Order: sequence, then C-alpha cells, then structure tokens
Amino acid sequence: MRQYLTELTKSETKEFFWPNFWPNTPDILHEDLQHGNRATFIGRFVLAATLSSNYGIYGPAYELLDTEPFPGKEEYNNNEKYQLKVWDWFAPGNIREEIARVNAIRRNHSAFQRTFNIEFCETDNPSLLAYVKQSYDRRSQFLVVVNMDWQWVQMGSVDLPLEFLGFAADRAYRVKDLLDPQEPVFHWRGRRNFVKLDPLVSPAHIFQILT
Repeated sequence: MRQYLTELTKSETKEFFWPNFWPNTPDILHEDLQHGNRATFIGRFVLAATLSSNYGIYGPAYELLDTEPFPGKEEYNNNEKYQLKVWDWFAPGNIREEIARVNAIRRNHSAFQRTFNIEFCETDNPSLLAYVKQSYDRRSQFLVVVNMDWQWVQMGSVDLPLEFLGFAADRAYRVKDLLDPQEPVFHWRGRRNFVKLDPLVSPAHIFQILT
C-alpha cells in the first residue's frame, strides 16, 4: 500500500494520473471482504476515503456488510447489475454512521480534499499503516493510523514527520481522534508517540493535529 501510494504521489505519475479508490464495486467483492468482519469494511473505507480525494463504494452492499460472493468468483452474488433490490438500510451491524462521520471529516477539512499531500510515517509495528495529510497553509493537519490486522489488537510507536508538519523537535501538541464519536484528545510531544488499535472497537484513528 505504502509503495503504491508513494509511486502515485511522489513520482511523475502524479502529473497525469489522479487515483479514485473503491473498496468494492458491484463487480468486485475482494477476498478480504468475503472473509472479513466489521473492522475490515471500516478500515478499507477509511483507507480509500483518506488516501485519495476521490473515492467511491457500491453503497448498499458495503454499508450493510454484504460478504456473499458469486460462487467461484470475486463478485457479489445477487448484485444489482441485473435486478432491482430492496435494502434494509438500518439492518443491525451497518456502518452508515462511520461512513457519514468520515464523509463529514472530508467535507470539513481541506487536508482530505487533496491527494498528493501525503507523507508516510515510520512505525515499529508492520501492522500499522500511518500517514500525515495537510493543507497547503498547514492549517488543516491530520495523522491517520490504520490497523491493517482486522482481527487482533495492534500497538506501537508512530514517528511523525515533524519537518513536514513544520514542528520543532520537542514541540508539545494535541491530537483529537475525529473518527471516535467521543472525539478524545491526547497530549503528545516530539516525534515518537504511542498508539493502540483494537479492531473490535475501531480499526483506525483519524487524528486532527492541534497546535
């Protein structure tokens, strides 16, 4: 994932290619989703919606965590390409609120309205993918951390690219997790800070960096 996004955003590719990320489509039900859980759907959505300024989903099936494949294919069974379907939009376990929350973050913060403003962070746990996005004027700065292990709690240290953020090495600052409905605030200092993600609670943080 990191290698691909680096190619898209740091090489000459960015001059002619603007990515549009889709966690699923009516034609594509990835094996990860077929055998995944609620955290899989939320995590893949957070990745698509925060890594690129353009994303899409095959909405009803994704919001309602449809995992049924067409036998022998990486495709939804009984999908809507050839029929009309009636969906229970409020079926238990849906992720409508999580999708709405991420969309609100994208709408309200210009850092997520660009694609090529990404800087990946080093972590000491390969299951954690972390990256910073910011607006041109640095008034909108975010750290996104995703636990790519949809089954187990993962924790570790994240090294923030302080130069990219315009921060001094020993600066104190706060981060607020906008993905959490409670929007908890944490007090951090310097480059290296600790994170822990339980996929049964949430597979990702979307930290707004507050100066």
